[in-house]
Amino acid sequence: MKTKFLNKWSTVFFGLLFLMAVTISCSDNDEDITDEVTDEVADDSSDETVNDNLPDITGFPIVDTDQSTFFNNTTEISSPSSGADFYGQDAQYSGNQPSFTDNGDGTVTDNVTGLMWQSSFDHNDDGEIDVDDKLSLDEILVLPVTVTTGGHPDWRVPTIKEQYSLIMFSGRDICGYEGTDTDGLTPFINTDYFEYAYGDTDAGERLIDVQCASTNMYLPGTYGGTAETVFGVNFADGRIKGYGTTLFGQDKQFNYLLVRGNSTYGINEFTDNGDATITDNATGLMWTQEDNGEAIIWSDALSYAENAEEAGYTDWRLPNAKELQSIVDYSRSPDETNSAAIDALFACTEIINEAGETDYGFYWSGTTHANITEGSEGTFGAYVCFGRGMGYDPDWTDVHGAGAQRSDPKAGDPDDYPTGNGPQGDAVRIYNYVRLVRDIN
Repeated sequence: MKTKFLNKWSTVFFGLLFLMAVTISCSDNDEDITDEVTDEVADDSSDETVNDNLPDITGFPIVDTDQSTFFNNTTEISSPSSGADFYGQDAQYSGNQPSFTDNGDGTVTDNVTGLMWQSSFDHNDDGEIDVDDKLSLDEILVLPVTVTTGGHPDWRVPTIKEQYSLIMFSGRDICGYEGTDTDGLTPFINTDYFEYAYGDTDAGERLIDVQCASTNMYLPGTYGGTAETVFGVNFADGRIKGYGTTLFGQDKQFNYLLVRGNSTYGINEFTDNGDATITDNATGLMWTQEDNGEAIIWSDALSYAENAEEAGYTDWRLPNAKELQSIVDYSRSPDETNSAAIDALFACTEIINEAGETDYGFYWSGTTHANITEGSEGTFGAYVCFGRGMGYDPDWTDVHGAGAQRSDPKAGDPDDYPTGNGPQGDAVRIYNYVRLVRDIN
């Protein structure tokens, strides 16, 4: 604990000195809230770069989910043939396959995105990844001022889209696991390159307590706008949600990985094609401008996508979770902009949510949110909220934020979940919407 104490106060001391000249403000756009800090550091840094190891990549290439297993509504299956039930799911399509380089200096380069990452969650270098490696959001946001991992002075706290690029759906959700032994568990991050550990149970944490902060704040915040909220990725359960920055009256402690390189990553370049399709030139994906207009179960979503013909194209498919998350606009939400969390070029079907509010739906991906529970590994499908991330806690309210990525049972009756599912009562709808995607490259 002494190491953490010293690290925290040195971080805060130097950060406050720097922030006397720099104001960090949370704007209502999709930009990194540490842009001003990063720009200032970049102006003061030398032109000489130590062991750069950055590929010359710009734009927004999406790393594949790494899901190679096929599922029906409950369990693993062999690869379905074209036209069969469950054809068209994530594992049917191979995108930009994950590719990393260990630079041997505490950094890892993502060869697809052009981003370089710190390689370990052991931030105090004591040889253990535990509660002492975590910091408050305010402490994390000033870290790039002083961190020089690998000899690089231009680190930044990642945006939620940068951070989500690391998620691997070859992982298994540990929700429902009651043990403390982590042998045999598979997190949602590539542990061949990243040094990772689950929550520190010796310090009273749950295994799932590995919430990693980004720079994207949720406006106006979760729990009806009463909680200051930052979006983060949890590599233990494979989800995005908005996390309150305080917990039980104290600053919530987050883990993190700093990033550098490809400053254009996560920035969409949409073109309205004038034929009810939208092209994102940054990702090389084309999207339908409107959704399917009807909430349906997962297997029907797959079938709908595989048989769709829109704007003269017949190669539409259901997007994987990372592709779907790529079109979230984190500056927009029902409460902040009276819209879905997506660029205004797109249309989203309005719904009435569990609290009786006008809202926007959850959207299916082709990705299974696999669980470790034997016999029901494939029960849940990953979706992205383009409206409020509703939960029953203790009444129906926005507990996760527009732009969260959660999961829903692939089949069943929503009436069986009158107070939702899980510790925050996630709304269980089962019938969700579809937005089609196709590759243009």
